[in-house]
Amino acid sequence: MDREKLIQGLNEDLAHEYEAVITYTTFAARVKGPFRPALRDFFLEEAKEELGHAQFLADKIVALGGVPTTRPAAVPEAETPRAMLEAILKAESETLSRYARRMKEAEEFGDLGLAAKLHAMIEDETHHKEEVEKLLESFPG
Repeated sequence: MDREKLIQGLNEDLAHEYEAVITYTTFAARVKGPFRPALRDFFLEEAKEELGHAQFLADKIVALGGVPTTRPAAVPEAETPRAMLEAILKAESETLSRYARRMKEAEEFGDLGLAAKLHAMIEDETHHKEEVEKLLESFPG
């Protein structure tokens, strides 16, 4: 694993964290129906956590000698609360996969601090995914 490849991967992760912040913020504004208050609060809280992940990734990219991306990954479209939750579940699952791969790359590179932080971020994202799964279990269609 070389430095440039790791930076490139971290920038991919950063783009997806930006996307998550935009998605959660937009969904919080757009969610309608009887579940709006609870989902709005949930989305806004998640946006804060994802922003923290984005800041860590941007700082780490700079520490490694790179330049953080300023472009988010594509933001999903969703109209209904259920579709919003399904889009988030998909994104969280993909993020877990990327972070597991990035953690291995960080270990190969020899940056154990980064690997440890990615492990903690995997824990955060796993919690997010599990919460969305619980919400979707009996959420009306």
